[in-house]
Amino acid sequence: MDFIDLRSEFQRDRDRIIHSKSFRRLAHKTQVFLDPEGDHYRTRLTHTLEVMQIARGLARALDLSEDLAEAASLGHDLGHTPFGHAGEKVLNGLYPGGFKHNEQSLRVAEKLERNFEGLNLTPEVRDAVLCHTGNKQAQTLEGRIVRFADRIAYINHDIDDALRAKILKPEDLPRDLTDILGQTHSRRINTMVNAIITESRDKDDIIMRADILGAMEKMRAFLFGTVYENNMAKTEEKKAEAMLEHLYYYFVKNYDLLLPEYEAIIAGEGVERAVCDYIAGMTDRYAISSYCKIFVPKTWKEE
Repeated sequence: MDFIDLRSEFQRDRDRIIHSKSFRRLAHKTQVFLDPEGDHYRTRLTHTLEVMQIARGLARALDLSEDLAEAASLGHDLGHTPFGHAGEKVLNGLYPGGFKHNEQSLRVAEKLERNFEGLNLTPEVRDAVLCHTGNKQAQTLEGRIVRFADRIAYINHDIDDALRAKILKPEDLPRDLTDILGQTHSRRINTMVNAIITESRDKDDIIMRADILGAMEKMRAFLFGTVYENNMAKTEEKKAEAMLEHLYYYFVKNYDLLLPEYEAIIAGEGVERAVCDYIAGMTDRYAISSYCKIFVPKTWKEE
């Protein structure tokens, strides 16, 4: 029997996601800090791997499908834009139908990958990808795990990156929250994960102990005020937003420059949908390169 026949459906989904172009591009997409010079800041890919690690651990502890949790975690951000949530905000404002990265992740999996044939993922994984954020709850417990794992991962690694960037000092973290969640990165993750395991075991839902959930949400609010909206951390964000806006309008006007594969989307869903898909799929450096190629004049070289 070939290896390919030994895999479960969710293992097959995992492999298709890992081998997709969209997954590889996550290595060059912003998590929080735009194009950081240091080698150790998170990217959208390393964030995805941390979500996967937490989700698998939770699924194992609760005797659920680790393979489903893993596949959904690996696919949850396939549709994220260049420059993180700054890019998402731009496309949401420009594209008439609005833009949400979880919906785009599902669109990537169902339609855009594999030369616009999609990855043919299971309904359970597609549902978990769509519902990892937003108002809709995933149908499976594993999908609900991914939603928690995503938040646990980014709250804690964003604290770590903010400390590394000297946006925060350890003493800046609210003492009342670190007393509950823990003083270190690993301790905080352990606290949050255990608060889910103890509350969810033998239940038909994935829930976190109320006091830990409250502290986690307060820590998230603290990060919004001090990191995500910090002027030092976001110095270049307005430039990135303006750059994507210029690219969007340029390709709407010059849609013939899009790859030939986008012709079907243009014919079926319109030019702006095709341009939105094209820009959302860009990495940070490809967006910058495209902008420079189109809008920055080249030095004249005499033949």
